[in-house]
Amino acid sequence: MDYSEIFQEEAGELLEELETGLLELESDPENLDLVGRIFRAMHTIKGSGAMFGFDDIASFTHHVESALDQVRDGRVKVTHELIDLILAARDHITSLMAAVAGGEPPDPASGDGIVAGLGHLVAGGETPPADDPPGGKDVPPQSGGGGMVHYRVSVRPGPEFFVHGGGVEDVVAGLEKLGDCTVLIHQDADDKTGDQWEILLTTDRGENAVRDELIFIESAAEVGVAELAREDGPDFCEHKRLGEILVARGEVDREQLRVALAAQKPLGELLVDAGLVAPTRVKAALAEQQLLNRSAAKAHKAVDSIRVASDKLDRLINLVGELVVTQARLSDVAAQTGAAALLEPVEGIELLTAELRDCVLNIRMLPIGTSFARFRRLVRDLSAELGKEIALETAGAETELDKNVIDQLADPLVHLIRNSIDHGLEPPDERLAAGKSARGTIRLAARHAGGNVVITVTDDGRGLDVDAIRDQAVARGILRADDDLVEHDILNSIFVPGLSTAREVTSVSGRGVGMDVVKSTIEGLKGTVEVSRSVAGQGMTVSIILPLTLAIIDGLLVRADETSFVVPLSEVEECVELGPEEIERFHGRQVISVRDQLVPYVRLRDFFELPGERPEIEQIVIVEVDGIRSGLVLDDVIGDHQTVIKSLGWAYRNAEGLSGATILGNGEVALILDVPELLSRAIVEEEGTIGCN
Repeated sequence: MDYSEIFQEEAGELLEELETGLLELESDPENLDLVGRIFRAMHTIKGSGAMFGFDDIASFTHHVESALDQVRDGRVKVTHELIDLILAARDHITSLMAAVAGGEPPDPASGDGIVAGLGHLVAGGETPPADDPPGGKDVPPQSGGGGMVHYRVSVRPGPEFFVHGGGVEDVVAGLEKLGDCTVLIHQDADDKTGDQWEILLTTDRGENAVRDELIFIESAAEVGVAELAREDGPDFCEHKRLGEILVARGEVDREQLRVALAAQKPLGELLVDAGLVAPTRVKAALAEQQLLNRSAAKAHKAVDSIRVASDKLDRLINLVGELVVTQARLSDVAAQTGAAALLEPVEGIELLTAELRDCVLNIRMLPIGTSFARFRRLVRDLSAELGKEIALETAGAETELDKNVIDQLADPLVHLIRNSIDHGLEPPDERLAAGKSARGTIRLAARHAGGNVVITVTDDGRGLDVDAIRDQAVARGILRADDDLVEHDILNSIFVPGLSTAREVTSVSGRGVGMDVVKSTIEGLKGTVEVSRSVAGQGMTVSIILPLTLAIIDGLLVRADETSFVVPLSEVEECVELGPEEIERFHGRQVISVRDQLVPYVRLRDFFELPGERPEIEQIVIVEVDGIRSGLVLDDVIGDHQTVIKSLGWAYRNAEGLSGATILGNGEVALILDVPELLSRAIVEEEGTIGCN
């Protein structure tokens, strides 16, 4: 990866953080921590852009950073107009980065307009008098609410520091404007690099203000700023031992401290010798200390992380998939040979492979909140465009999902949110007339459900018009006028291409495309989507059910005739037998009673037109899809199988009822069933047969 790619990747993450911070700041404009976070993100982009030679990005970002610096110092207030301009600046920087990667460069006038707008806001900001801060000239300027913080500032001037007649005294004078300073000078006899100045500073201005006083000498001196303690911190009153301070400063290491302390008797021995405490009491206290120290160390253990390209992870997962297949073949060979010497190592390989598989799959799992964050900007911009007041709420952001699934999930969620904003949520006056709050709410939530993740998009708008949807569906031939359908089926016909109940076409929606795209994309991810709730005047909920990963799944290996199939284990409820008595009991109809409930079934032999006679006693795998139980009739149930999903290839891309294939331990290919599609196709064929009769 060259420096340009590194810059693009890091800057992209910073821009996402910038956008998230800006949207949070809009709802909490007095939060100085957010302002500092936004400023640091912009400052890093500017510095990296200048370092890697992207002068256009560095120059533009410098203007935005200057405006944010005024906000940070309290000279400019956070307003809606300021947030708009910085969000526009964020988009402009994204366009500049795209141009670096070979895309179309943005219009320079756009950037000039943003800079001019920021300049106007800064010029119109209220600037407090610089000469006489509140309380008199001798009182250091206050930051506005934070507690006092103690810093250690170190300055070691380089040879070029004094070229232009500068002096450390000027730096100290600048720091004294921020608060109380204690200055110490270290003159090491064996140190040929010169004196080191150490300033202990107490201020309420924050680390950014301290570093601002040092920014002009950083290129000519070694500069360090370390926060020692916060007076409003929970551990401020905790006594600091001299040895701990010396170790923290790097003056001695812990081994040297231990040797020095070993020269004196431990406190426990001194107390025992003085007859103040019994030896057993000291031993108990030491055991308690060790227990607490171990617990504290475990709780505060740091977690390191590294950046890895996603294509490398994909390659690793593919290799693990091949390892799973090879391990299955090895286990099959060991079982056939029956060699006792092979059984133990093969069993060990099975356990290690399973653990490695789970570990590697977890590497590619990401919190779905990384996808949720981008929708705040979408809601903000569309609500302003349509003149609506809308709040976005999220839940379950920590729910983890395969990165590849998250990447492909963005477009479907965008369609659903846009439709909720445009069609679902009413304008403020209409909501007030209906007795609702003027501000509408969209709730985006995620949760685990077995081997799946359920994502819901809910709004508190007007809900779907069932009659209008049915009329449109009948007019387009999607439904028949004499169909006796339940409301659930009518509502979910909105996912059929071309169906829309919008009264007018807008720039947001209304052309009948979007919901069908949502359905096809989700089905491509081996998931399902449906309107799970709609109440007139109260809103609606769309639910998306997705598998955790698309790489390796747990499956149930079954057989029909000479063909092996894999049923995803997450959809399997139980297995029962189907004998002649059950078939005769229901007069040949394809239903069976399971736990006092009629369950329809489909024969894999009939669906895939497999040759041969079916056995007298067949097996039924009971599956559940969208809350409906159905059965798959087959010859034999083999057992659980770790299934590495392989594509069927171009020639079989239109195969119905199949989602892929896998390789078994004996080298045979097993077909992975797409249970929802298989059952829906079976229903269509059954209805066609009934219609012909």
